[in-house]
Amino acid sequence: MDFTAQPKPATALCGVVSADGKIAYPPGVKEITDKITTDEMIKRLKMVVKTFMDMDQDSEDEKQQYLPLALHLASEFFLRNPNKDVRLLVACCLADIFRIYAPEAPYTSHDKLKDIFLFITRQLKGLEDTKSPQFNRYFYLLENLAWVKSYNICFELEDCNEIFIQLFRTLFSVINNSHNKKVQMHMLDLMSSIIMEGDGVTQELLDSILINLIPAHKNLNKQSFDLAKVLLKRTVQTIEACIANFFNQVLVLGRSSVSDLSEHVFDLIQELFAIDPHLLLSVMPQLEFKLKSNDGEERLAVVRLLAKLFGSKDSDLATQNRPLWQCFLGRFNDIHVPVRLESVKFASHCLMNHPDLAKDLTEYLKVRSHDPEEAIRHDVIVTIITAAKRDLALVNDQLLGFVRERTLDKRWRVRKEAMMGLAQLYKKYCLHGEAGKEAAEKVSWIKDKLLHIYYQNSIDDKLLVEKIFAQYLVPHNLETEERMKCLYYLYASLDPNAVKALNEMWKCQNMLRSHVRELLDLHKQPTSEANCSAMFGKLMTIAKNLPDPGKAQDFVKKFNQVLGDDEKLRSQLELLISPTCSCKQADVCVREIARKLANPKQPTNPFLEMVKFLLERIAPVHIDSEAISALVKLMNKSIEGTADDEEEGVSPDTAIRSGLELLKVLSFTHPTSFHSAETYESLLQCLRMEDDKVAEAAIQIFRNTGHKIETDLPQIRSTLIPILHQKAKRGTPHQAKQAVHCIHAIFTNKEVQLAQIFEPLSRSLNADVPEQLITPLVSLGHISMLAPDQFASPMKSVVANFIVKDLLMNDRSTGEKNGKLWSPDEEVSPEVLAKVQAIKLLVRWLLGMKNNQSKSANSTLRLLSAMLVSEGDLTEQKRISKSDMSRLRLAAGSAIMKLAQEPCYHEIITPEQFQLCALVINDECYQVRQIFAQKLHKALVKLLLPLEYMAIFALCAKDPVKERRAHARQCLLKNISIRREYIKQNPMATEKLLSLLPEYVVPYMIHLLAHDPDFTRSQDVDQLRDIKECLWFMLEVLMTKNENNSHAFMKKMAENIKLTKDAQSPDESKTNEKLYTVCDVALCVINSKSALCNADSPKDPVLPMKFFTQPEKDFCNDKSYISEETRVLLLTGKPKPAGVLGAVNKPLSATGRKPYVRSTGTETGSNINVNSELNPSTGSRSREQSSEAAETGVSENEENPVRIISVTPVKNIDPVKNKEINSDQATQGNISSDRGKKRTVTAAGTENIQQKTDEKVDESGPPAPSKPRRGRRPKSESQGNATKNDDINKPLSKGRKRAAVSQESPGGLEAGNAKAPKLQDIAKKAAPAERQIDLQRSQVLGSDGDSLWDIESSPGNSPSDLDRLTVWESSQEETEDSELVKGSVLKVKRKLVCKGRK
Repeated sequence: MDFTAQPKPATALCGVVSADGKIAYPPGVKEITDKITTDEMIKRLKMVVKTFMDMDQDSEDEKQQYLPLALHLASEFFLRNPNKDVRLLVACCLADIFRIYAPEAPYTSHDKLKDIFLFITRQLKGLEDTKSPQFNRYFYLLENLAWVKSYNICFELEDCNEIFIQLFRTLFSVINNSHNKKVQMHMLDLMSSIIMEGDGVTQELLDSILINLIPAHKNLNKQSFDLAKVLLKRTVQTIEACIANFFNQVLVLGRSSVSDLSEHVFDLIQELFAIDPHLLLSVMPQLEFKLKSNDGEERLAVVRLLAKLFGSKDSDLATQNRPLWQCFLGRFNDIHVPVRLESVKFASHCLMNHPDLAKDLTEYLKVRSHDPEEAIRHDVIVTIITAAKRDLALVNDQLLGFVRERTLDKRWRVRKEAMMGLAQLYKKYCLHGEAGKEAAEKVSWIKDKLLHIYYQNSIDDKLLVEKIFAQYLVPHNLETEERMKCLYYLYASLDPNAVKALNEMWKCQNMLRSHVRELLDLHKQPTSEANCSAMFGKLMTIAKNLPDPGKAQDFVKKFNQVLGDDEKLRSQLELLISPTCSCKQADVCVREIARKLANPKQPTNPFLEMVKFLLERIAPVHIDSEAISALVKLMNKSIEGTADDEEEGVSPDTAIRSGLELLKVLSFTHPTSFHSAETYESLLQCLRMEDDKVAEAAIQIFRNTGHKIETDLPQIRSTLIPILHQKAKRGTPHQAKQAVHCIHAIFTNKEVQLAQIFEPLSRSLNADVPEQLITPLVSLGHISMLAPDQFASPMKSVVANFIVKDLLMNDRSTGEKNGKLWSPDEEVSPEVLAKVQAIKLLVRWLLGMKNNQSKSANSTLRLLSAMLVSEGDLTEQKRISKSDMSRLRLAAGSAIMKLAQEPCYHEIITPEQFQLCALVINDECYQVRQIFAQKLHKALVKLLLPLEYMAIFALCAKDPVKERRAHARQCLLKNISIRREYIKQNPMATEKLLSLLPEYVVPYMIHLLAHDPDFTRSQDVDQLRDIKECLWFMLEVLMTKNENNSHAFMKKMAENIKLTKDAQSPDESKTNEKLYTVCDVALCVINSKSALCNADSPKDPVLPMKFFTQPEKDFCNDKSYISEETRVLLLTGKPKPAGVLGAVNKPLSATGRKPYVRSTGTETGSNINVNSELNPSTGSRSREQSSEAAETGVSENEENPVRIISVTPVKNIDPVKNKEINSDQATQGNISSDRGKKRTVTAAGTENIQQKTDEKVDESGPPAPSKPRRGRRPKSESQGNATKNDDINKPLSKGRKRAAVSQESPGGLEAGNAKAPKLQDIAKKAAPAERQIDLQRSQVLGSDGDSLWDIESSPGNSPSDLDRLTVWESSQEETEDSELVKGSVLKVKRKLVCKGRK
């Protein structure tokens, strides 16, 4: 029957009637028209619903019977009824009608079908309220539609998309958390059937699904997001193509108008990837295209997206799509800063979620850790630390290494993040042991690295290290026993540099405490101008120990004002810094002071923050009497073997030794905390141990803390005295020193105690048993220094009769010829060790007396000078080894420097003696130079040595070792900054500018260089180059800043020197000419380096009268002592011509003879430019470039001389034989006349090696001359002969052995082991040019090599000459005036240096 063709009934309902014109209703249901009430209509509709619900598809009769009713229910009256219950019941009926009449619907009109399904869709909104009485009917409606898939009928409609969009929107809008799984399941069934059985998904329908994934909608309705998520998973195969088309339109074609969601594409991609990566199979290549976009913001958006995709926990995108992963990694190097920053932030999640990708990320993070942008470097650290805190296994050692590097970043924010991050890792994995011993071992280096940062100059770094130490390394909030255990084993496991840093930290804190204590003492004194001035100086000192010293000054002044007004606050601060303050009391005091200074109205109070910094630095949060007691108990357990040393990774011996060293350091900073019988009993037990270091430290602790032992602990005193006596007589040298000082410090009857040690020791001295001499000499020296009034006179006879005559002037044993210039301490002979201690005894004795009434100091200085002149072999019997001679030279030079620290002795040190002392810094032995420079710096930096000794560092420009030059430059920088700071902080220092102002070192330097034994000819360009290098080495540091017009001041000094004469030899024209020449070189350097030097000098400089005479009134010296050509050569640095071996690092071979090459563990080629010169424009850096560091297998300081014959080119030389000789030498003349050249540099580790003469090679050559003397060329009446020799280019004896070897250059081995050609004829003609050089200096003979002429020693001369030095017997009674004494010294030196030159 064609229902649609039947005429409409006449009723108002416009329903479709049966053939007889009536609508059939179920039994008991009356006609449903608009005439009845709503309630009645609802009642009748419920019965209709019940009827349709019970019908099934097989009831053909009923289907035919109720067909008119079905059509009637689809009328406009019902579809637009205002009552929702009516609409719901009608919708349920219609749903059942679709079920009953399926697969064919009774409605054939497309418009009617559209109206019906839009009507049903609207009714589904009732699902939203699950508590509604009608919810079950709504659920029935949904269930029926889903089960029957009724909406599939709409596929036949042209505008079905409108129905589906409305349905999807309705379902996504009504879903909520009160719905059970059945509701969600029916919704999914309904929607998925539409997607999967349709011809495709339109963009609008896709938008209705995807909009629920956008974060804004997702946050509003989580259930709609979940519904969309499950729907997409279920329909992935069908919908993937539609999604791909959408993203292709937006990403590739740029058609953002296709969808309102275009601006959310990256959010959608992220969510879709999380739902199912298969949804984006075709989209990922498009992202790779977007990563290479020219738009930085677009790249940034793609990077943010991919960072989330790659970094999500379950993502395998990196392994599945390697091209995209590699393209993404490339964005770590993006030119756009935000892109790089986003890439770095991603790395943290990636490391945590995908450890397998760490290897790919490491290289990119390495580059970014050096990024020019501070924020990126900072985020690299955050990335690595965040991952490491999650699990240490996630980061490799290389990544942790990047954080380690950034602890030295130039930006404070980056440094702080790196340091704090490492500290947190250390606390987590080492202190708490959260990941076991393996993880703790992996980060065990952190504690050392963090403490090393304390060496940095920045106060911020120092303060942060202190904070880290107190909170992470040794947390101060731990109980005392646990805290001390942590400190005990930390100290035992630190490396030496970290230990020094920790000691320095405690020292700085203790010093700041003393400053605050002195400030409080000033508050107790009556107000006066002097008091205010002292208080101001103290406040400035305290401010320098706080962050941002500029602002800190204002805050410290304010704090000082508060202290003056608040007596209670002062008392709290006094308690905080008192020696008896416990850690708990300190915590209370800090909180109380902070509470008083806090301002509730000011949340951020910079003043309070600054005060907290100060309080944290001075509060004893770790150490008190209880803590010291706990440390001592821990050490006792280690001694008894009951401690957990092995479990903590420390051996018992190390724990004991380190524990005692820790106590020794704390005895300086917290001496009062040690005062208990229990502590001292434990220390006495340590004194009885066999470990020498342990006993030494224990004695020093007694010395520092035992001031009240005599009165409070008599039992400890009676036990301690015999032990100290025994250590002073028979202990190690260090123990003896500490024992003597301990007796002097803590006992009232020290004179008696020291006499009981002095008398037996002085009587038992025996030079025949040198190994038993060392400790007695140490004890006697320190006793005579500490109690000079009592022991100075008895010591005089000991010095004269034993120390000088019997010990120093005799060589009882023959030194081992081990072929080295330096030996380890354990290999030094006892006799030499005794002689070194004898020299120290002389110095200590003189330092104790502090006067020269008996002329003992003059005699000592002559003795020390003679030792330097004789190279350490005072007796000249050649029985002492080279390494022992080096020890004695070092001891003699250090002794002169030590005496110079005492003003009364500094006055009598002659310029000659000063110059001898200075030349030690150019010693041939590397260790002598190194140790002497360290001692020199240590004394200068404490302002103990006169300013003239800083000039010695200028000679370091000649050192061939790059590290030594760099060290000397750092020493100069430190010394100059300390002196300038001292002048600023001490207004009274302006009266002593001559001894403090760094610029006043220039006259001393000029005088020292004028007397350099290498400077023999004032017009020799190569020698002048060396002088210029030395001058610039010092001037470069001085001229860094032009403070107070210092450039003009230095220039004025050099000009004024030219108006004086050399006080050392005022009447010698050549000496004065050399002095003026050095002045001209200095002026040349100053003028070329500074445009400000031509200004007027702020003041007229004062020249030291000890070195320069008073300028004569009418004397005018405007002569230029260096030619214009020489001046240009000095400034342009034109390369010197190469020497005979200048082309090498290849052996020179003679005809028919294989070159001799010594086999070593490592042989390397040379990369030295033998013609390199110092370019004035490059400063000191060019000096460093002339020597490259490398290692060889040669042992350092090995002495094996080889003879190299210098050859003057001769016309009849066979060109074949001479083909390896550098042609540049043709114009050089006599090679041996080139004096004072800069040293060549040679192989690292080969310092001071001298190859032994190979007799087979040099059989026909002249006999090898003996070694040259150390010291300067003498100034004597034979000066004219020396001048004559200079004029004829004959080489003279050099004043010192040059430090001609380097531990830097890799190429010295081959050249150094080469033997010269056997050319007898040439050798005869070149006899005056014969020289003997060290193996390392054989590379560039004639260009950078040194001419070392040996002086023949005349048998029989030596004893008589040395008798003249044995002045100890006569010097005590001699009454000669100073001129006679000086003359005799010069005569002796002439005899020593010049003998054999006949």
